[in-house]
Amino acid sequence: MRGLSSAYNYSGPTLCTITATSSTTAPSQPVDMKLQCDVEVVNRMLPTFGMKCRGKGVRAVLSIGKHLDKMSQRSNVYLMICTAKDRAGTKYKLKNNIEKFFTWFVEEGKATVRLKEPAIDICLSKAEANSLKNFLSAARLADRGSVTSSLPLSTLTSVRAREVEQPKKKLTIISKKDYPLTSSFPYSLEQLQVSYCKLSRVDMRMLTLKALRKLDLSNNHIKKLPATIGDLGCLSELVLHNNHLEAFSEALCLSTLQRTLQLLDLSQNRLRFLPTQFCQLRELVNLKLDDNKLVCLPFHVGRLTKLRFLSVAHNQLVVLPGDFRKLRLENLDLFGNPFVQPNPLDNTMQLTFPVPLQELASRAVADLRIPYGPHLIPAHLCRDLDVAKTCDCGRFCVSFYIKTAVSMNLHQVSHTVVLVDDMGGTDAPVTQHYCSLSCYSQFLDKTLQRGIR
Repeated sequence: MRGLSSAYNYSGPTLCTITATSSTTAPSQPVDMKLQCDVEVVNRMLPTFGMKCRGKGVRAVLSIGKHLDKMSQRSNVYLMICTAKDRAGTKYKLKNNIEKFFTWFVEEGKATVRLKEPAIDICLSKAEANSLKNFLSAARLADRGSVTSSLPLSTLTSVRAREVEQPKKKLTIISKKDYPLTSSFPYSLEQLQVSYCKLSRVDMRMLTLKALRKLDLSNNHIKKLPATIGDLGCLSELVLHNNHLEAFSEALCLSTLQRTLQLLDLSQNRLRFLPTQFCQLRELVNLKLDDNKLVCLPFHVGRLTKLRFLSVAHNQLVVLPGDFRKLRLENLDLFGNPFVQPNPLDNTMQLTFPVPLQELASRAVADLRIPYGPHLIPAHLCRDLDVAKTCDCGRFCVSFYIKTAVSMNLHQVSHTVVLVDDMGGTDAPVTQHYCSLSCYSQFLDKTLQRGIR
């Protein structure tokens, strides 16, 4: 039965957010204690007759309130379960009638209430965790008979049809007048689009939607993303097209999005750089960066091994990182970038003779794949090693190298390539590093020989 594995008696204080108070401090208005969730009522006597329960919950509204007992003509506290087929509800008396609470999975919105009479287990699931805790607290007070002094409960009534509808999974808001200001977003949402609402920041209520798989906040005025977006453990699509973003934080790159995010649309923003840690988002399949102000791509872009669709049109790229060669794409769009014409003789020489001992040690760490971290070496050396460059000879260089650009046909990394310029070209410059003068000289010799032929 749902919620019964690893069960224990519900003791109240660890979960209660409603506690018994004196009648002088009790609210004067009747409280409407309701909970929306999936419910399965299991008769514990069925196995005795060789029968099994169907094992599937239905959407329901649970209420705790007063009901007039026709036999005794007294008002008692009952638990009522209303479903789409039974909106009038089935009632169960609560006072001294709860045998046990099973709350091991309450943080996941699951719990079970075991009644004495009738011998049933009421299994709850897909509930909002805090609402469930409040409801269980009220049920415990009702079982003790102290709920009437703590909460002036309202009289039980049948529910409206919309209250027992299946949970909403998709919501689209494309007008500011439709944006919810006082009500919350349905907890069950898997897809949420909020566009053209002039949002300047991400509404924190959205970040409580734990089932959210797609979040579309395109066409707003958002300037900064909260790190807590990374707490959306199911998020696979994040669309932020046409906002005012100036940065994509390292915290997001190191969050649970590493394991879930497959589509990221940051097009039409104000991005100039992406952090080195961006390439930790290794589940990315589709990345859109068009119409920003990017002057470079992340150094280790080649680590995005699952990336198949990349669009970085209309930015300020002059050269691609050397790691770009490792990509294996289906579609690539780099149109409208001011790429330089590579000249092998144009170089940046950052070499000293002899090569410093620290550089030699760093190269050895990179070449031999020796584990490192801030607990072993200074943090600035870790940052240097994180962006170690690969020479044509296969060895690494860290802070001392010769850098130039070479031309690469983009069809080497992508099946389909959007033309780079109006001239119909599909070549783009890619950065190349050399660990020594000897390696750079060999490169120049090969280039000269190709030119002669």
